[in-house]
Amino acid sequence: MASQTPAVTVVGGGLAGCEAALHLAHRGIPVRLYEMRPARRSPAHASDELGELVCSSSLGATALTGASGLLKEELARAGSALMRCADQTRVPAGGALAVDRRRFAVAMTGLVAAHERIEIVRREVARIPDERPAIVATGPLTSDALCESLAQAVGAEHLFYYDAIAPIVSAESIDWSVCWKQSRYDKGGADYVNCPLDETQYRAFVAALLAAEKVAPRPFEEPVYFEGCLPCEVMAERGVETLAHGPLKPVGLTDPRAGRRPYAVLQLRAEDEAASAFNLVGMQTRMKHGEQKRVFRMVPGLGGAEFLRLGSVHRNTFLNAPELLDETMQLRALPGVYVAGQLTGVEGYVESAAGGLLCAVTLAQRLRGEPVRPPPATTALGGLLGYLRRRQPAYQPSNITWAHLPPLEEGDRRLRKRARYQKVAERALMELDSWLHEAGLGGRSAAEPRRGYE
Repeated sequence: MASQTPAVTVVGGGLAGCEAALHLAHRGIPVRLYEMRPARRSPAHASDELGELVCSSSLGATALTGASGLLKEELARAGSALMRCADQTRVPAGGALAVDRRRFAVAMTGLVAAHERIEIVRREVARIPDERPAIVATGPLTSDALCESLAQAVGAEHLFYYDAIAPIVSAESIDWSVCWKQSRYDKGGADYVNCPLDETQYRAFVAALLAAEKVAPRPFEEPVYFEGCLPCEVMAERGVETLAHGPLKPVGLTDPRAGRRPYAVLQLRAEDEAASAFNLVGMQTRMKHGEQKRVFRMVPGLGGAEFLRLGSVHRNTFLNAPELLDETMQLRALPGVYVAGQLTGVEGYVESAAGGLLCAVTLAQRLRGEPVRPPPATTALGGLLGYLRRRQPAYQPSNITWAHLPPLEEGDRRLRKRARYQKVAERALMELDSWLHEAGLGGRSAAEPRRGYE
């Protein structure tokens, strides 16, 4: 079968592209994977490794009572490369799944490079490939040339928004006489470093954010930010207390020196297994570099902070998927060309990898002459695919949420929220395992222990 199957061209060596390439190759289908680095590197990338995580080491919450946790469990059962590499490079992060970013990218690159059916080509693809089938998985930083080629093919304008990256500081530059380690409500280990602010310090910090000089967009670019990743100064513009009820909320934390909850808390999360560097959680920003150093050093505990990476803003690109893609993630206007990952309008690392897997699953089934079996709508994978097909007045990027899955039967809707979500997750995993078996995708048995995702 494999010898009669045409090779698939995959453009983009990010999470979606790697996930798609590996699934296709495991199904006996040869793949040619194009990655533009090192010849060209986007403003957000720091290495030439495949599957690089560019703005955070966290892959989100793991609890099955959250939609993100359910999606991770489904990917693990489906044999996802993302989850395999995350297992190998995991670092403590309380109730979240976080990884050592460098080790994660090295692990992903190793998986792809070692597969005999995958050829890696290191050059930029500036237009939609002529070869069919092809998967375009170039992500939110798709080059201008390829964007133009896509726009010409679909006959529609692309939508743009701006994503902001948070700064990283060295561990040794943190003032440990001021900060303490604790996760909110002591959930998991003491995996976060907490910088406390009293009311006066908090208000001075907010005022400095608002007054700081920002990097202005180019004249032809209008910033339309994703609500789940707003720059901290944009949040501050919405009201002086917005940050105290958002990323700087102090709930579930007690300063051991004062014996009480602070007015606000800036949390830091380890970037690597050795905890030598910390990310300023929720402090993604478009302030100019000099201003970032000045403003963030106002936070108690960060007065002498050494910045290993400063925050930045980069353009993200996505298609209006409900209008442009069919149920298999194929461009309606260009048969044989599929789109996967964040370019379709899914948001987040895990969702991007899931998009690559979904695209590869349906394409492999089609190429092998098998019935195309999408995942059930009751699963997180099916819900994510359903979101890409749901026509909306104003389509916007989205993480996986419970709203993507159908509700429970009437009687079960009276359960308390946590119990209700747990039941939705149990239903999803039961139907996922049946789908994996029927589609011949293997995965692991529901009877096997989960991989530490609580």
